Amino acid sequence: MQIRTITAYPLRAELRKPFRFSQWSYDHRATTLVAVETADGLRGWGEAYGPASTVAEAVRCFFAPLLAGRDPLDHETLWHFMFARSLDYGQKGVMVAAISAIDIALWDIKARYAGLPLYRMLGGSHTEFIPGYATGFYFDEDNPRSLARKFTTEAERYRARNFRAMKLKVGLGVAIDAELTATVRNAAGTGVRVMIDANHAYDALGAIALGRRVEPYDVAWFEEPVSPLDLDGYVEVRRALRIPIAGGEAEYTRFGFDTLFRRRAVDYAQPDICACGGITEAMKIATLASVAGVHVTPHVWGSAVGQAAAVHFYAARPSHPGSLVPEDKLIECDQTENPLRTEIASEAVRIDDGRVVVPQKPGLGIEIDPAALERFSTGSRM
Repeated sequence: MQIRTITAYPLRAELRKPFRFSQWSYDHRATTLVAVETADGLRGWGEAYGPASTVAEAVRCFFAPLLAGRDPLDHETLWHFMFARSLDYGQKGVMVAAISAIDIALWDIKARYAGLPLYRMLGGSHTEFIPGYATGFYFDEDNPRSLARKFTTEAERYRARNFRAMKLKVGLGVAIDAELTATVRNAAGTGVRVMIDANHAYDALGAIALGRRVEPYDVAWFEEPVSPLDLDGYVEVRRALRIPIAGGEAEYTRFGFDTLFRRRAVDYAQPDICACGGITEAMKIATLASVAGVHVTPHVWGSAVGQAAAVHFYAARPSHPGSLVPEDKLIECDQTENPLRTEIASEAVRIDDGRVVVPQKPGLGIEIDPAALERFSTGSRM
């Protein structure tokens, strides 16, 4: 079997209503899908997190020529080849995101070729559902009272859909964030986990101040409290609070996560499969996490392809160190508007009764809709 073509599709979808969080506002969603096709007609799909046109150029100009004619089943050899070839200028960021997309596509091919859903190909046991947590509560205005009403309605909606956990955005200032956290906790009610996500809006002092204000609300974790560049800040915040600390969506490869784990910076590691190095590298990250006693639950933000890759990874990844009590798995379910998640695939990952339905068809278990791919394409294929 040989790789015949690798094609990158930079995509963009306009949003009906813009939204924002502590760092940026969005009036559209964008991503890069990558298709790897073999000489005998097998096709696998992957996705890269990051600036779509830039990542697409990295795939088209740098990596695709290197892999032409190679065996797509040699995923481990090809991963190390790509990483070694780009090591001098791509240890993190765009180059690793491009590797991630290609790697996911190679695994899709490999599992399709074997006739297995990807999570089974990775060694996971039969899994029908994974409990999900709803990610939402973004900002569309600055008025705290209006946001509180909006967040109350949103929490009630997620509870009605049987989500047993939900995550709200913070980063508007300690006082407002504490008030909004209390609002969501009250609206969510008992038996529902509530997490907060600052998207690194705070320095260590601010994050500690907010954490202490919201500790009475039984916060399940505090995500990205400080900059991903500030590991000392992560350690300081974790030591100061009783709330578990989560992070890692802006980290790359086992080498970056190894530093997080050795420093005891997080309780929950959140690699993005479309950024951290793909399936191959995410499994290594999960193994390191199990040694360090750190829980792993992937960051899920992208299209239907990235969502499927995260679900298969999570269904198969090494478990947290053993216990008589089964591990409490929980995977992210982005609730923001994203046509690239909801419309790009004719068969996409389903969420039913607050749980993610694990795809059972071979490979990623989803099918890309050619018409939607064309509709959201930002230009010529790369």
